[in-house]
Amino acid sequence: MNQLKGEYECKMDAKGRVRLPTGLIKQIGSGENLIFTVNRGFENNLMLYPKDVWEAKTKEINQRLNNYNKKHRAFIRYFYRGASELVMDAADRVLLPKGLIEHAGLSKEVILFAYQEQIEIWSKDQYLAELSNEPDDFSDLADEVFGGGDDI
Repeated sequence: MNQLKGEYECKMDAKGRVRLPTGLIKQIGSGENLIFTVNRGFENNLMLYPKDVWEAKTKEINQRLNNYNKKHRAFIRYFYRGASELVMDAADRVLLPKGLIEHAGLSKEVILFAYQEQIEIWSKDQYLAELSNEPDDFSDLADEVFGGGDDI
């Protein structure tokens, strides 16, 4: 799987279907009926994973988390809550589950934000609000996240 990238404005129809942009489909791979899993994101959004990525994520969770640990069980429940398999139809659409649509507050206008091997699905308004919280100095955040580089 290639590293996904891009920010796509899309429309969701009244049934909860979102057409995946051609540029994004090309990055994921060719073939009809691509299979995805969608679940709750860490923020007020949804996460869409191509099938092979979802399988790797679940393998990682199974290997790293201990079902006998209360915090681990809580994480497992939240991570899998609402997880649903989606099959892209002939019109390049996926049908999002109603409960997940409500959870993320999705309406007609959505943003697909692709990075690494996953795709975040946001309501357009919520995504723009999230972007308005950008730090005043991105370099300070980069320094905090990646560590100083002053040691050279």
